[in-house]
Amino acid sequence: MSERDEFGAFLVGFIVGGLTGAIAALLFAPQSGEETRTLLAERGIELKDQATQTSEDALARAEAIAEEAKARVAELQKKLRRAEAENEVLEEAMQEAEEKTEEA
Repeated sequence: MSERDEFGAFLVGFIVGGLTGAIAALLFAPQSGEETRTLLAERGIELKDQATQTSEDALARAEAIAEEAKARVAELQKKLRRAEAENEVLEEAMQEAEEKTEEA
């Protein structure tokens, strides 16, 4: 859960930082209006590309974590089945031992 919270905080900071940079560029731009608009458009595209890449990375990471979790669950289920089978054998052996003890 904390990784998801950290990613959310990162994404919010990323977007706020990008917007702050764009506003600062507008306010302090020594270029003409057309040059500033072109620059903003380019930075907007860069920001969009970075956000897309970040979300793709996060999705890939989430998928990898999900696959790892599935593998762990499968392994634990396998161990549980094995333990249940061993427990059954042990219970049968104990029952046989009790029966033989009672017969003797």
